[in-house]
Amino acid sequence: MPNRNTTTTEDPREIHPKPPFDEPQQGRRPGMETEMRNKPDHGEESYRGHGRLRDRVALITGGDSGIGRAVAIAFAREGADVAFGYLSKDEADAKATVEWVEKAGRGALALPGDVRDEDWCRSLVEQTMDKLGRLDILVNNAAYLQPAWWRTCS
Repeated sequence: MPNRNTTTTEDPREIHPKPPFDEPQQGRRPGMETEMRNKPDHGEESYRGHGRLRDRVALITGGDSGIGRAVAIAFAREGADVAFGYLSKDEADAKATVEWVEKAGRGALALPGDVRDEDWCRSLVEQTMDKLGRLDILVNNAAYLQPAWWRTCS
């Protein structure tokens, strides 16, 4: 039985690619979305905002890709200007996020650095306040994905 809250007749479990994915391994971690064959869906074409964050300012760590980019796009479409931190080696991914935020008609501020650096974190907040005038929302999203190998203890 279809979900009555959906507006589409397509089953979301069936419309996306399924494993195994034809995706080459990237030689570094974290990888870059710009180098992926199968692009993630961040809501670029599907998410419609409703102005719920009109004239707010959001700061997102790790906003260049993945969940961070999806949040940046959603917040911009809800009416917020968006500042985000990212690792400087991920410049291409950061540029794509900036383009989507600006396409939503909002201001974007991309700030390269590393959340492991306490001084940079302070600077991230200060630059957001200086350049966008305020800070209303903080999303601590920066992360590092690495396979974990667990060993069992007897």
